[in-house]
Amino acid sequence: MRVVIKPTYEDMSSWAADYVVYRINKHKPTPKKPFVLGLPSGSTPLGMFAGLAQAYKEGRVSFENVIFFGTCEYVGVGAGDEHGFQYSLWDKFLKFVNVKKEHVHFLNGLTTNFSKECASYEKALKDCGGVHLFIGGVGEDGHIALNEPYSSLGSRTRAKLLTQSTLRANSRFFGNDISKVPTVALTIGIETMMEAEEVLILASGPQKAQALHHAIEGSITHVWPISILQQHKHGIIACDEAATKQLSQETVQYFREIEKNSFS
Repeated sequence: MRVVIKPTYEDMSSWAADYVVYRINKHKPTPKKPFVLGLPSGSTPLGMFAGLAQAYKEGRVSFENVIFFGTCEYVGVGAGDEHGFQYSLWDKFLKFVNVKKEHVHFLNGLTTNFSKECASYEKALKDCGGVHLFIGGVGEDGHIALNEPYSSLGSRTRAKLLTQSTLRANSRFFGNDISKVPTVALTIGIETMMEAEEVLILASGPQKAQALHHAIEGSITHVWPISILQQHKHGIIACDEAATKQLSQETVQYFREIEKNSFS
């Protein structure tokens, strides 16, 4: 596992944006060889999205031959609903870059056939050759995408009942009214995510410190889904200093020293 520790959220976001630009440009995507990117929702990736939009504006990267997969959506929420993850990704990032709409895949929260929708999503992933870089955030309880604690580490894309912790955290997008937050969502599975060529998880703030501790220093367990990243061949965590407060000083020092000699 690679752990990149930056002083602030802004520094972490800037590094993450530059890394995505680096990975896309290294791939040299073409219509026949697109770069496939998994996108997270929530507030943590907003700084990275701003950095990516700026990189496109400056001509440092093109998204013309990038295929995007959104990783989750609330059940009962459509594409035009401002509370939905699909709406947020378009509003905060995709509309600012040269994305082709036919290259963007989202789970349909308005479906009445969950299994069919999730199977179609999995097929779309396989049809484009799989994800080159999956980007995710992590919840205070260690969830990734919307794979809540005690989710099967071998799970595929499916409908998932959300915990009270997630409902409380997401209520900030619903006027702080937890009763308005949908209780079920469609989400990419943990095993599906782990099939990506590379996984980058973003963590910011002291509220993520416990999850980060379990991700890096704890045992692999479905109690903390983020811990599965320990088994990925190319797993990366980018975080700010505030998120490292429950890591040992030895761990923090180790990763800082390793990064001094990093090539990217």
